[in-house]
Amino acid sequence: MRYKNLHPWDVTPKEAIKIQTDLRKRIVRRDTFDEIRVVAGADVSFDKNKKEGYGGVITYSFPDLKEIERRGARAKVNFPYVPGLLTFREAPVLLKAFAYLKTEPDVIIFDGQGLAHFRRMGLATHMGILLNKPTVGCAKSRLIGAFEDPGEDAGCYSPLVDDGETIGAVLRTRQRVNPVFISQGNMISLKTCIEIALKCVDGYRIPRPTREADHYVALIKNKRILGNWRAKTQNTRQ
Repeated sequence: MRYKNLHPWDVTPKEAIKIQTDLRKRIVRRDTFDEIRVVAGADVSFDKNKKEGYGGVITYSFPDLKEIERRGARAKVNFPYVPGLLTFREAPVLLKAFAYLKTEPDVIIFDGQGLAHFRRMGLATHMGILLNKPTVGCAKSRLIGAFEDPGEDAGCYSPLVDDGETIGAVLRTRQRVNPVFISQGNMISLKTCIEIALKCVDGYRIPRPTREADHYVALIKNKRILGNWRAKTQNTRQ
């Protein structure tokens, strides 16, 4: 799978902020597709001692969520931990994983923020621009924004608002469990983001694509998968 090289990654935090500000002009906040046949989930794990990052992406048929392919990668991490700039730590290794991917997803869900970000440029938005794909941010916790608790039933949600702008939704995926924070990444509407997230819930709080991607990168990190985990990971499409 190809992606755009729009900027360097070996930058200072000040330069990273400028890159985010410039990329913000490229965000598309509407649906840009008619049908979803393949959805992907992506996540990253880190080893602080080795200063390495481990990225993974898994594709599924949609809406039945049968796994098609999974790919992983690892890379050294040099960018410091700075709130609001986590993409500059996570994106390089994720892009390596996506480069191995043979199945083109129609929509990608990231374990992170999209527009629900200080500069509206969370991981899902940034990656959506680089990959030129519709992307969804599905975070376990809030970064910014105010909200009222949604109803207790699965499917209830309330708007996440920052400075008068709706930047996402606080979505209850299961009855009486903590909600997740859904936000647009790129090339998709918030309404569709919510619908996709709910269709990817299979009895757990976290949608299956990102939940399984989280498990996958943990396996990569701990070297508990077979074969060349970087380039020859499991492919279940026959």
